[in-house]
Order: sequence, then C-alpha cells, then structure tokens
Amino acid sequence: MGTEERQELICINCPVGCRLTVIKDDSSDSGYRIYGNMCPRGVEYGIKESTNPTRIVTSTVKIKGAFLKRLPVKTDGAIPKGLNFKCMEEINRVVVEAPVKIGQVIIENVLDIGIDVVATRSMGRVRDFESN
Repeated sequence: MGTEERQELICINCPVGCRLTVIKDDSSDSGYRIYGNMCPRGVEYGIKESTNPTRIVTSTVKIKGAFLKRLPVKTDGAIPKGLNFKCMEEINRVVVEAPVKIGQVIIENVLDIGIDVVATRSMGRVRDFESN
C-alpha cells in the first residue's frame, strides 16, 4: 500500500469556511477525492488549490499630488501563488500621479501573465480639495 497524498484546507469560496480534506486519487475522474465540503464549490476549490493555487494580490502604491500618500490597488484576476512576491516587487516600484479613477490600470500585464494591477479607489489631486 502506497503513501496517500493528503492535504487539509479551509475553503474560502464563501463565508461557511468548510474544512476540506483533499486526497490524491488517480482512480477518480478529477484525480482527487474531496471530503468536508458543503457545496460543489468546495470540490472545485480543493482541486484548484492542490494543483495550481492562485491569489488576488492587494496592496498600495505611492501617489503624488493626492490628499493621501498611498493608493490601494489589486490584481484584476488571480495570479499563481508562486508569483506573489515578484508581483509585490513590481507594485512597490510604482509611483502614480493624482488624479486616479477607481478601476484605472496602474500596471498593465504585470509579470507578462495577462493580469493588470488596478486602482481600488478614486483619488483626486490635493489642489482640487483645497479649492472647495
């Protein structure tokens, strides 16, 4: 009898937070058996997390000429978990100029993976606030 590849996870697809057990099983259609899920999304999450984990990266960038010193940003899609630190290095190099609109692309095609880094809030220029 061979060793069983087993992983314990907490599903983050909804607020329930099911405790999943993911077992590698070449005899199943998906290649995995999933236990502990209360909905089909848990199965999908367990398989994806075991084979190719991805994350949305959230952070801030420096902004000039704005009321605040940092602008919140995020990737507009999930990136491979192994690229998180490289993505953060790219984000940390950026300085933008106000004004910025929510959803505006801050870094196009970060790391050449087809995902953009976008602003998650609008931010006007300081002089626009001072004139009111």
